[in-house]
Amino acid sequence: MYALYGAGQLGRDNADLAFTDPLTGLGNHRRFIDKVDRLISDRADDPAPFAIGILDLDGFKPINDLFGHRAGDDILLQVAMRLRAAMDGSSVVTRVGADEFAFLYPLVFSEEAAGEKARMLIEILSAPYDVGERTARLSASVGCSLFHSGDETTELLLHKAETALYHAKRSGRGRVMVYTREMEEAAKRVTRIEQALRRAVSAGEVEPYFQPIVDLKTRRTVGFETLARWSDRDLGQVSPVVFIPIAEERGIIGPLSQLVLRKATEAARNWPSDLFLSFNLSPSQLVDQNTGLHILSILDRTGFDPRRLEIEITETGLMSDPASAEKIVSDLRRCGIRVSLDDFGTGQSSLGRLREFHFDKLKIDRSFVSSILQDRPSEHIIRAILAMCEGLGMDVVAEGIEEEAQAQRLIAFGCAGGQGYLFGKPADRDDTLTYLRRNILGTVPAEPV
Repeated sequence: MYALYGAGQLGRDNADLAFTDPLTGLGNHRRFIDKVDRLISDRADDPAPFAIGILDLDGFKPINDLFGHRAGDDILLQVAMRLRAAMDGSSVVTRVGADEFAFLYPLVFSEEAAGEKARMLIEILSAPYDVGERTARLSASVGCSLFHSGDETTELLLHKAETALYHAKRSGRGRVMVYTREMEEAAKRVTRIEQALRRAVSAGEVEPYFQPIVDLKTRRTVGFETLARWSDRDLGQVSPVVFIPIAEERGIIGPLSQLVLRKATEAARNWPSDLFLSFNLSPSQLVDQNTGLHILSILDRTGFDPRRLEIEITETGLMSDPASAEKIVSDLRRCGIRVSLDDFGTGQSSLGRLREFHFDKLKIDRSFVSSILQDRPSEHIIRAILAMCEGLGMDVVAEGIEEEAQAQRLIAFGCAGGQGYLFGKPADRDDTLTYLRRNILGTVPAEPV
């Protein structure tokens, strides 16, 4: 009899373990699915609304890298305790991923109430976390969905919450989104663009465009920045502001970047040898240790001199995995490739990045340049950047110059390089060649392309 009782107890213990997250003691993904399934079943005859949500910690990986995995686990335990304490007697919170938690509110009946509950959770998680003798801060993004009818399944509710979370993350940190039909339509459009982009990359249909970079005093063209452009037969012209983030999020950015770099270096290899080609790397490429090998392989295949290539990286790209980024940057510089820090001043800890990484050039973000004539703080910031770069021995290019008065003000401040519509819009391979011929021959004044 005792043996039978013991076996039954052991079975129940094993079942509990199968539904429990071993780190936090919260329920796991299976527990969450079971709870929602049961609630839908209970309300089959009277489908009263209820809310579920998925909460994702913003920027947890950098904190994990900075403080270490043990400290990261301690933070997750603190997060779990705060979330559990925030639940009332009828509500449930579970850990469903590395830094994702799911919650169920059986007595929340409206989108407004669901959003309010989610914002409360974000507020609770925003207080500092103890990590030994130091503290860390976190934000979180939340996507919610509501059960309205008996036709809805747990899988569908989760899909809707994930769609809402996707929109919350794209909107910035610390955001709450409750699922709407418009979100679903937007998600379907993203999927259509993704599928078309995959076909375009496979077929080699994304093209490089080139925008001149000039010496501000002489207006001599010294190089070109490469920009990706894509026109689809069904979607038409798709803005890079749209397709580049999708490529980044859906894992297409590597093949896309390699395609554009190959075409760009093929076009530029016979340009005058004193012209450099500037090319942007995305954040995900700075965590892929094969990035350097891919770049060098393309240069070898196209016969483009590495010393004429300049790689542009953003400070945001450096923050995901600084150690990986530093190794990639060092490997590229050893091969003669120059490295530029793009969009300077728009990220975090910019001065610290300049100390940790060896950059050849810095690009002043267009947000400062656009307001240089009206905004005294922008003027002072640009002066400070130029003085700093002079002390560090770095070249400088100001982006987004659209007016002659802006160019003249930058020259007066001592800025040597410029880029923007004043000197030329991005142009395809043939128009860029025409632009170069005008400059080389000197018989026709260079015109914006």
